[in-house]
Amino acid sequence: MITLNGSHINHHSFLLTGIPGMPEKNSWMAFPLGLLYTLTLLGNGTILSIIKMDSSLHEPMYYFLSILALTDVGLCVSTLPTMLSIFWFNAAEIPFDNCVTQMFFIHVFGIMESGVLVSMAFDRFVAIRDPLHYASILTSEVIGKIGVAVLARAICVVFPVPFLIKRLPFCHSNVLSHSYCLHQDIMRLACASTRVNSLYGLIVVIFTLGLDVLIILFSYVLILKTVLGIASWSERLKAFNTCLSHICALLLLYIPFIGATMIHRFGKHLSPIVHTLMANVYLLLPPVLNPIIYSIKTKQIRKRIVQVFFRKNDRA
Repeated sequence: MITLNGSHINHHSFLLTGIPGMPEKNSWMAFPLGLLYTLTLLGNGTILSIIKMDSSLHEPMYYFLSILALTDVGLCVSTLPTMLSIFWFNAAEIPFDNCVTQMFFIHVFGIMESGVLVSMAFDRFVAIRDPLHYASILTSEVIGKIGVAVLARAICVVFPVPFLIKRLPFCHSNVLSHSYCLHQDIMRLACASTRVNSLYGLIVVIFTLGLDVLIILFSYVLILKTVLGIASWSERLKAFNTCLSHICALLLLYIPFIGATMIHRFGKHLSPIVHTLMANVYLLLPPVLNPIIYSIKTKQIRKRIVQVFFRKNDRA
């Protein structure tokens, strides 16, 4: 669509990028990418099924884990269509509205993931600080309200972003630098001032992810203070061991996010492959590894998985 003065072009579609500078190598990624998505869906689906089937796992910690698994599935499904279309079918074009919709859901589930990890930090704090009243404080109703609040916050802060993008005229290339749509990636193709978009994006990062990190750090300061107040070393280790899975999930989310953000801001001189790799790690790694970490580090889930597979082998 061309404006009256003929100087601006609003693209009807964008072109997504597979491996920058090496489109002929896209097919090499087809099998590894398919495997990652299969592991993500299988791993999180297994976690959800086991928690649903085993009544002994109907506890606050596992309810929060279920919300995390659902969020990971949502993030996976948000990126899957375009990534598979590029690497499997070499179809790079995506309509503008579809791109904006995908961008919305990717950012919503990304912010949700951070919010769920904050909720899980609060869960660990209550479990260690007041174990006798743990179940009575974090009832199913309270956990449901927390889940709704996490979802509502993510939707509310991301809701203006599609409108901020749609108001921009585009006259530069319509080639995006990733295999999915992100706000900052679409924004850079605009030929008008993107100051409002940049400012809003910065505010969202500071008051969601930044605030979440501070709350989590504060929670762990209180947890550490409580653990150090326990007389027995064995009890201290046992209490802190219940936080290891959550700490690993935190590192999986925030380290790639910080790395991708730093490279985006200060790594303009780096190869486009580095930018693509960091962005893909940020979105793909947590959904794949979270269920593996919780399966390995959580005795009840590990035991249940072993029981399920042994029963299947016995029947076979």
